[in-house]
Amino acid sequence: MAEISASLVKELRDMTGLAMMECKKALTEAGGDIKKAEELLRIRSGAKASKAASRIAAEGVVGTYVSPDGKTGALVELNSETDFVAKNDDFVAFAKSLAEIAATQNPKDLAALVSTKVEEKRQALVQKIGENISIRRFRRIQAAGKLALYLHGAKIGVLVDYEGPEEVGKDLGMHIAFARPKHLSKADVPLEVANAERKIQEARAKESGKPPEIAAKMVEGSLNKFLAEISLMGQPFVKDDKQTVEKMLAAKKAKIHGYAFFVVGEGIEKKSEDFAAEVMAQAGKAH
Repeated sequence: MAEISASLVKELRDMTGLAMMECKKALTEAGGDIKKAEELLRIRSGAKASKAASRIAAEGVVGTYVSPDGKTGALVELNSETDFVAKNDDFVAFAKSLAEIAATQNPKDLAALVSTKVEEKRQALVQKIGENISIRRFRRIQAAGKLALYLHGAKIGVLVDYEGPEEVGKDLGMHIAFARPKHLSKADVPLEVANAERKIQEARAKESGKPPEIAAKMVEGSLNKFLAEISLMGQPFVKDDKQTVEKMLAAKKAKIHGYAFFVVGEGIEKKSEDFAAEVMAQAGKAH
């Protein structure tokens, strides 16, 4: 049997990022052949990743990138099972690299972003960390103006395509992170959404027993309020709620062309057993 030196184990560890004992075991099985040992670990990495993939990954970070000229940017949501892993340096670096790929290579969809090389890196990270890691979604923006990036921690990321003073971009990003508008303006709200809300307000007005002309005004007033609440331009500005975002932009002689934002884990439901396990783990930490 070939003697497995500490330096050989360290070399394989540096190549794979895996634990020393796993590397030594693989080298022993491969008779000291580091290439074969790496292949063995890759095979096991795939198996481990497949097993981990059955677990819900609802934590994570938003990876971000903005080009030096401020014209191209991207957001990527990278998920993990626990918040602890979301703070891992390798995990965070992987998220940032994905955002740069999304911005510079302009993949047509998520499948194109997750190329063979990217998937190999993801699998290796799963093997190293021991948790399911998933690339959930990305958004790329080619700016008509210039891009502002706003991060609230690592879990909310906002990109704003705007024109005007630099502080406007930051303020818009902060506002979007707080208010989370679904649309840019009232005109961008889908007709079916507006019609559904109108039916609700008409039913409420009918139940009020008010005269038809007053009921009609109630419907229009409530509908306009609803449309303003879900659209950025109509929302009260977060730093001065006496004016809307639209009025703030006019006062600053600024303009917004578009925006994108991700909130980590939004819309992901944790399995009950995963939630129970997390509660137990937190309880254990408390003792």
